[in-house]
Amino acid sequence: MAATNAWGRSLRALRSRNYRLFFAGQSVSLIGTWMTRLATSWIVYQLTDSAFLLGLTSFVGQIPAFFVTPIAGVWLDRWNRHRVLVITQVLAMIQSLGLAALAFTGSINLWWVIGLTFMQGLINAFDMPARQAFVVEMIEDRADLGNAIALNSSMVNGARLVGPAIAGVIIASAGAGVCFLIDGLSYIAVIYSLLAMKVEPAPPRVAQKSALQELAEGWKYVVESPAIRSILLLLGLVSVIGMPYTVLMPVVAVNILHGGAHTLGFLVGMSGVGALISAIGLAMRQSVIGLGKRIATSAALFGGGLVVLGISRSLWLSLLLMAVTGFGMMQQMAASNTILQTIVPDDKRGRVMSFYTLAILGMSPIGSLLAGAVAARIGAPATMTGAGAICLAGAAWFYSKLPEIRSVIRPIYRELGILPEVAVPTQPEG
Repeated sequence: MAATNAWGRSLRALRSRNYRLFFAGQSVSLIGTWMTRLATSWIVYQLTDSAFLLGLTSFVGQIPAFFVTPIAGVWLDRWNRHRVLVITQVLAMIQSLGLAALAFTGSINLWWVIGLTFMQGLINAFDMPARQAFVVEMIEDRADLGNAIALNSSMVNGARLVGPAIAGVIIASAGAGVCFLIDGLSYIAVIYSLLAMKVEPAPPRVAQKSALQELAEGWKYVVESPAIRSILLLLGLVSVIGMPYTVLMPVVAVNILHGGAHTLGFLVGMSGVGALISAIGLAMRQSVIGLGKRIATSAALFGGGLVVLGISRSLWLSLLLMAVTGFGMMQQMAASNTILQTIVPDDKRGRVMSFYTLAILGMSPIGSLLAGAVAARIGAPATMTGAGAICLAGAAWFYSKLPEIRSVIRPIYRELGILPEVAVPTQPEG
């Protein structure tokens, strides 16, 4: 009975019809997304045999987030987020089908891949912050928000586990074009789920200020909050230094572990295993209390796993370490997301979540380019070990900031009733 109740609590956000539709549609579509990511990396490496060009392709796909996402957050605080998501999903479907057509006709080359990857980056600059900000609109009970965010992470990482494993088999047997085609068709599920939702039309927000003024207002809000500022700084550091290790996986699979597409699929899949376990653990939590410490420890776990991964020459050890890094990375991202969504007011949600997206996607392209360049000079293993050491230092810094962060977020938790023991004053005795 206790296990059943715990499992029910971990799925409580699915009580909301709109979120249930979103969860079902995304669960299908994201498998295709991860298949395309692996297939793209594999094609670039096969075409170029270059770690630097792997990093460059990733850079091109993520750099739009650096420039576009902040202003996109301003517009998302004005626009209908549901409509934005429908448009971004249709455009992403077109992008994937374009890659499939090029692959099947034998016309694909590095420049086509880079161009279409750039297009996907532009789409993601709007899609990711819209997706994050729209979660609260799909949830009928605000108390289920943290659970919905954790379930989103479970969904992403379940797909991250299944998608690359399937892609590795398909690439080896049928070619990358099939992966792109499956991805394109998978968008039908999420587009249908969005159109089937019953969404109350939000009254249009009349802009009292220019977009740049509202962007500056959002930036000031982030900078002046020690909690939000520290969370985003650590995310940015790990994104620019640590997360680009995924770009080097084809090099590790082929040159270090002497494998092929299957090896690459298993490595990326094991990262998804760790991330999925992390997300399920967060989904079963009943409170956001203690997530600040989780951010510090998960960043340290990620950094430590990356250090040892750079040293490993064993496939089995590398698979285990990929699970460790996946666990740490997802724990930090999901815990950070939950705290931010909990403490940020609705009128600034789009802008703050755009800065959250910027800290993850916007900083990654710089790191991907840097990782590719450094790996070309000193090798992928040394690059990963050095990156892990820097992430460990960042985790130590964040841990030292926890007292200041708690002093900011605890009054907000009290106001929201998240700290029940102090939310309601006790009556004097007698």
